[in-house]
Amino acid sequence: MITFLCAGVVLGLSSGFSPGPLMALILSQTLQHGVKEGIKVAVAPLITDFPILLLSLFVLTRLANFRTVLGVISFIGGLFLVKLAYESIRTKKLAMALQDTEPQSISKGALVNALNPNPYLFWLTVGAPTIIKAWTEGPFTAAMYVVAFLGSLVGAKVFVALLVGRSRHLLSDRIYGWLMRVLGVLLLVFAILLFKDGLNLLGFLRL
Repeated sequence: MITFLCAGVVLGLSSGFSPGPLMALILSQTLQHGVKEGIKVAVAPLITDFPILLLSLFVLTRLANFRTVLGVISFIGGLFLVKLAYESIRTKKLAMALQDTEPQSISKGALVNALNPNPYLFWLTVGAPTIIKAWTEGPFTAAMYVVAFLGSLVGAKVFVALLVGRSRHLLSDRIYGWLMRVLGVLLLVFAILLFKDGLNLLGFLRL
């Protein structure tokens, strides 16, 4: 179970701290309307990710007997993590792109996240397959992976909102850059593990 908890935390933190539409909205709402509004945006994944998660599980469990399909999905998930790792490692500055927005932060955050393809790609290629694998150790392990991921994801975004709300200088570009590089390396490790699973499922590697 520890392995799945660590995977959930690393994946959640990397997603939580990564630049993107939701992060830009968190920064914008926090700076213009206060920490409370930024936190409302930060919890948007708790609203949007569960339907995506359930849909991904529904699709993948229908394919659970097709090792070749799951092997290909594992490779796609590995490539997706490599992409995220590359973006994390090359990130040096926390973009503070502000927009002229109004409150209604929860609905805006949910809409931005629902229209972002990354959550769908993550759950279909990485998140849901990991849940299925964790389920072999028991429902509790699978549930703890989901809790670890979503808790770390939302916690990271709430953390950014709190820091930005107190002072935009507390989260310096240098600290943010190093944080993203470390998370990028960890993402590469999990990508390698997915590639290994893919080789095993496709019959190229017997473990």
